[in-house]
Amino acid sequence: MAGQGEFQELVETLIGLLNEISSLGDYARSHRKECTNLARRLKLLAPLLEEAREASSLDSLRPFHDLKLVLHSAKDLLSLCHKGSKIFLIMKREGIASSFQSVTADLEHVLDSLPYNSLNLSEEVREQVELLHAQLKRAKGKAEVIDTELIEDLMRCSTSDERDYDRMAAERLADKLHLKTWSEIKEEEFRAQESLKLDKGGDLDAAIKMVLGRLKGIAISDADEPYVSIDKARVDFAMRNPLSPSPRSDKLSNPAIPEDFRCPISLELMKDPVIVATGQTYERSYIQKWLDAGHKTCPITQQTLPHLVLTPNYVLRSLICQWCETNGIELPKKVGTSRGGHSSDLEACGDRVAVEALLQKLSSPQVDVQRIAVADLRLLAKRSIDNRICIAEAGGVPLLIGLLSSTDTRIQEHAVTALLNLSIHDPNKAQIVQAGAINPIVEVLKSGSMEARENAAATLFSLSVVDDNKVTIGQTAAIPALVNLLREGTPRGKKDAATALFNLSIYQGNKAKAVRAGVVPPLMELLDPNAGMVDEALAILAILATHQEGRVAIGQESTIPLLVELIRSGSARNKENAAAVLLALGQNDAAHLVTAQQYDAGVPLAELVQNGTSRARRKASLILELMHKQQQEQLNKQQ
Repeated sequence: MAGQGEFQELVETLIGLLNEISSLGDYARSHRKECTNLARRLKLLAPLLEEAREASSLDSLRPFHDLKLVLHSAKDLLSLCHKGSKIFLIMKREGIASSFQSVTADLEHVLDSLPYNSLNLSEEVREQVELLHAQLKRAKGKAEVIDTELIEDLMRCSTSDERDYDRMAAERLADKLHLKTWSEIKEEEFRAQESLKLDKGGDLDAAIKMVLGRLKGIAISDADEPYVSIDKARVDFAMRNPLSPSPRSDKLSNPAIPEDFRCPISLELMKDPVIVATGQTYERSYIQKWLDAGHKTCPITQQTLPHLVLTPNYVLRSLICQWCETNGIELPKKVGTSRGGHSSDLEACGDRVAVEALLQKLSSPQVDVQRIAVADLRLLAKRSIDNRICIAEAGGVPLLIGLLSSTDTRIQEHAVTALLNLSIHDPNKAQIVQAGAINPIVEVLKSGSMEARENAAATLFSLSVVDDNKVTIGQTAAIPALVNLLREGTPRGKKDAATALFNLSIYQGNKAKAVRAGVVPPLMELLDPNAGMVDEALAILAILATHQEGRVAIGQESTIPLLVELIRSGSARNKENAAAVLLALGQNDAAHLVTAQQYDAGVPLAELVQNGTSRARRKASLILELMHKQQQEQLNKQQ
């Protein structure tokens, strides 16, 4: 018999993994559909785990430990598609597709093994789990097709034979992968190095370098000017710079330092790389001397700097540290120290000083400074739990909430997304709510840009994982705003809104609020297969049908013909949910049963009793019994 304390700790770990997965987003173009489908399906596990917390005793925790392994695999796969090299992902497309199939099959197997009878799950959550199960079954064996032209262009760019190289192919590739500027290509190089470390025994190194070389040949600067080579920039800079560049260190000449790890000014290994406004990276001390000398331009591009803010390049710092460890070189030490006298390590952001410096910039009167700082905090909060703790402890939550009312669209987007990322760490959820974030987030949901509204909806979903927060959020204008997003949002926005509405509607008191906010009509529109959200719409309707106001609203929408058609020709899961809604309506008003009979519902219901899932068979059987009873009553009245 498993202890309750041990089980609850395991459930908290699982919920934490789900929250981390839900925060990723923005996946590589080549695998975006697979990633979003998997992430969306995993979100459906959240209500199950929330209710499972209350289970008193279980015979074994093995199924939940297996679920933990599956979630870790899913997280690793989604993280690779989120921050991995775009070129690497396309070249490894077959292996990536196989990994998605493996995770899907493993998740389906785990769901089969969960002890549902011991978890005391509500009917709504059971139906949601069965919805997930049906989706996983349909997804098995299906592979998404990557743009064939994209693959062909990549192959043309990876060849070393100049006769097979096609510049037009390189230009199309750069456009589709968003690798057109020098800074974008440099970031892709860093990502490629990380991805190749995972490809043990692989042989893609040369091919990826060839593609990157082709892209560099057509790259433009970040200000849409022709790319200026590093070597030329050094020559130009040396002629203008009053400072004398430091000579290359003999001690570091073997092994050779990667060119991207050297400061373009000093040619030395960078200790504290920072990014200037043009996107170029320099060693902090050298670029600071350049600026202190009165220069207002970028040394490499010679473009005028719109501001003089120096932003730490955490990614490059991390890569430099890893390279030093691999080659047995002492890790570069930054100038200055952090708390306790230890040199700060930006890779882990445990540097409270660096975080506090960014937080101070949030109050800057310069909008550009605010925008860069909040964007950095958004990325830091996305990167690790340590960062989320660090930012929250440093007082970041109230400052970010304050920026939700910014008139600058990008600042608002970054701020709400930063709060979303911080909320992944469960203790931060309470701090965010207690700091008064709900109403400002709802305002963003109501009137922000579409990206901000989408992320505001996702933030409300994340916060609503806590049962008390379902009540708190429901007491604001969140539900009407989510209904509006469901009605007028992008496909992603509609899915975010649907997920949040589903979670909020688990609380009985929010069901009537959703109905009164007009959620039923847009849900009916989403029952159109072309909308791609039949599963989600039916799942919410099934929850609302357990409430009297929900049954009335659904019944007023001429729902019966749609439900009968779904029972007749929908997927197994859709048939089951449609039967559940029809049963709830028929139990509330016998007139709906008469209408269903007029649309010949008896035949598909009889087939469902024979061939449906266990729950679908039960629902269909009850509907047929009600129909038979209603027919008998009509006959008795006629006699």
